[in-house]
Amino acid sequence: MTNVVVVGSQWGDEGKGKIVDWLSAQADIVVRFQGGHNAGHTLVIDGNVYKLSLLPSGVLREGKLSIIGNGVVVDPKALVEEIDRLAAQGVKVTPDRLRVAENAALILPLHRELDAHRENASASRIGTTKRGIGPAYEDKVGRRAIRLTDLDELQTLPRKIERLLAHHNALRRGMDIAPIDPQALYNELAAIAPRVLPYADSVWSLLDEKRREGKRILFEGAQAVLLDVDHGTYPYVTSSNTVAAQAATGSGLGPGAIGYVLGICKAYTTRVGEGPFPTEQDNDIGRTLGERGREFGTVTGRPRRCGWFDAVLVRQTVRTSGINGLALTKLDILDGLPEVKVCVGYRLDGRELDHLPAGERAQAAVEPIYETIEGWKGSSAGARSWAKLPAQAIKYVRRIEELVGCPVALVSTSPEREDTILVQNPFEA
Repeated sequence: MTNVVVVGSQWGDEGKGKIVDWLSAQADIVVRFQGGHNAGHTLVIDGNVYKLSLLPSGVLREGKLSIIGNGVVVDPKALVEEIDRLAAQGVKVTPDRLRVAENAALILPLHRELDAHRENASASRIGTTKRGIGPAYEDKVGRRAIRLTDLDELQTLPRKIERLLAHHNALRRGMDIAPIDPQALYNELAAIAPRVLPYADSVWSLLDEKRREGKRILFEGAQAVLLDVDHGTYPYVTSSNTVAAQAATGSGLGPGAIGYVLGICKAYTTRVGEGPFPTEQDNDIGRTLGERGREFGTVTGRPRRCGWFDAVLVRQTVRTSGINGLALTKLDILDGLPEVKVCVGYRLDGRELDHLPAGERAQAAVEPIYETIEGWKGSSAGARSWAKLPAQAIKYVRRIEELVGCPVALVSTSPEREDTILVQNPFEA
């Protein structure tokens, strides 16, 4: 059997939630392996809308085990709120359905405050969600983080809080922010511990056991490869590695556990926040794509920047993440356009490039080279087979495959779970 890793192949918001939910029907276990509650996955099931940020998308299916791995930074308050919100919608997330890595680092209120202060005060904003993700990862790397397991050892917690605040209160004084009271932080953590500790587990051991039993594992990435802290458009990136290789590190399994890598990409391109965007259309086309695609962030509500499909960038992410197949989403948003453009290369300082350079100035300065493709008049919305797609839409899909050097394994034609065309089953590849 093949395990499957799902990653975004653009700047996020590609529709990973729906695809993971669709694939989870064939999986036994769904694992989140990086990021935090800055992720936003919207799932539409039988007309009901579910919005997830921290919980794996598989949590909506009965009989599936959902896991939050050690590579995720966990806000315990956000976790409890999301569990309670799903309960209000009739989905009970019990400890037998959800396990959280005991060695996962926690996001605390001080992380959110620091994140917001930096973002609001900065002359050159990164575009974070202000949810404390970056500062929490900083503390993890700095070896001063509070981890989930620490809530089970309250007698040692004051010493760990003291170590953490030795750094943060000095930082806060320099920013003219009131210091954190260690007792108040202890009380807050002690109060929430009983709500989150029932979900704590030795996830690496649990996954190893399930893998040996032959269970199918679906690894769910958050954000996307172009937001990877190493391989993305730095510094306008997230604070974790988002490439497929992180599925192993962020879950405690070895690299041999990674099988098929499925990259999710829209039939056009969007981006939230700051940073370079070579194919951005700040015009009627961009507004049309945004309105048709309802391009607003699930977590922040911010409008997304919209533009034409960038084959150069997707080809790059196919290589850096080892993508075996693509899931193309929102093809229906292009229905009825007289023509569709695809970026096939860049110009920079008189030279043609076949990749996005790493330098910040160069990334901002590249000019896209477009190929124009005839649009289609028919509708692709809700199609569940190739026969239901307009012929020109199929040609568009085939051209994307040629340009990015990767086959399309799935095509999504609406937010609904079953409106999906299967070309190649990732679990059986």
